[in-house]
Formats: sequence, structure tokens, C-alpha cells
Amino acid sequence: MIMKIVSAEFVKSATEPSQYPGGKLPEVAFAGRSNVGKSSLINTIARKKNLARTSSTPGCTRLINFFIVNNEISLVDLPGYGYAKAPIASRREWGPMIETYLKHREFLESVIVILDVRRHPSEQDLTLINWLRHYEIIPTIVLTKIDKVSRSQANIRQRKIKELLGLTVDPILFSARTGEGKDAIWGAIKDLSAGNIPA
Repeated sequence: MIMKIVSAEFVKSATEPSQYPGGKLPEVAFAGRSNVGKSSLINTIARKKNLARTSSTPGCTRLINFFIVNNEISLVDLPGYGYAKAPIASRREWGPMIETYLKHREFLESVIVILDVRRHPSEQDLTLINWLRHYEIIPTIVLTKIDKVSRSQANIRQRKIKELLGLTVDPILFSARTGEGKDAIWGAIKDLSAGNIPA
């Protein structure tokens, strides 16, 4: 699916439900380890370079950030997890903040779980995926940084991670550098949105 992007803008940041933006747009959330390329992925699919803040320092995103694309869909950048050097308080806050969002956000249509193609899913990755399944949210798995490995290696890792997670569909291979996979991500979002996102 090719998504024509007319507009993309930051709305607000939040830590709790009372701070979430109003409105009834369908939401797609993006979650993953710190430094996995989450913000770069959002910028790439929204075709706006600095929409989501990126940093070479892991743990940059510590709030839930809301964006609107085409005035039709909200993209939600969830805080990254697994950064050992983050303050202990920040690491402890991550779980309750994210689980509260997943449990209570009524407009949430789907969650994109982002993994580094070069690494096995971590314990926290598995915890997140189990939360999603518990709340009957079907996750879409995206493997980033495929430009850092050969095509054959990317395909091998794709099959291995599919097996490890017990998936019925292949994870999407994605590169922020080349843009490969962005249309597949929009296609997955459309499939999981129950038709609430216009083509």
C-alpha cells in the first residue's frame, strides 16, 4: 500500500491518560527497545525528517508522543525500553506507563513492535508482545536496520525471529536509510485498522 502523505505534525506528549489528546482518530503505536530506530521509522513512514525526535543517545524518548498524519490517523511514539544507563526511576516508570496506555486507550487500533534484525528478541520485547496478546491487540513485527546486514542474512533473521515469536506472518523488513518496507508497514496498518484508516 502506498500512503500519500499530505501533512504530518506533532500534537503533544503525555505520561498518563488525563494528558492524552482528545478526538477520535484511530491510533497506531510504535514500541521497541531504546536505539532500535523507532523514531527514525516514524519519520520515514510519515515522510517528515524531524517529526519524531531522533538521537544517537539511547533512551531519548521518555514520554508518549502523539502525531497526526493527514488529519486521519494518529501515530504514537512510545518510550523506548531496555536502556541500562537510564535512571532507575525512569526504567521503573516505563512498564506502568505503557501498560496503562495499552489497557485504556480506546482508539488504539494496532501496535508496531520494532526489533533490530541483528538481535534476538529480549525479555522486555517478549513482555511487551505478551501484554499485547493479553489485551487482544495484534502486533505487527518490524525488523529494522536491514541495511546493516546482507540480504541473505536479513532473510535468515526474518525466518528465525518469526519462529522464536511463533508468528503466522513474516516480520516486515525495514531500513530507514533506504526506505525499504515503509509501504509494507502502511499496508499492515491498513489491514489491522478494521477499515478505519482511509486509503
